[in-house]
Amino acid sequence: MKQSNRSYSLEYKIKAVELSNHRGSLESVANELGISSKNISRWRQQYNAGMLSNSEPPQVVKSKEAIENIALRKALKDAELERDILKKALGIFSKSDR
Repeated sequence: MKQSNRSYSLEYKIKAVELSNHRGSLESVANELGISSKNISRWRQQYNAGMLSNSEPPQVVKSKEAIENIALRKALKDAELERDILKKALGIFSKSDR
């Protein structure tokens, strides 16, 4: 039997955790909601760690070197793509000269 990966909204997870905290029993809440008690346990750990909240995730501040590194990698990919295209074009034109 194939298991499908179900996704739950953030609000649903928070409500399930709050309900399990209020009742004190993971099993009863899991049976009532029709989900695994492992999910609620994991969500409870995330909730207690502050990872399960309505606030937006913190923005990662990149240094100038990291931004420059990203730009250089993009430029390198573009240059490699151009080189590959020119190699193929050279091969096509050299075949037609023969």
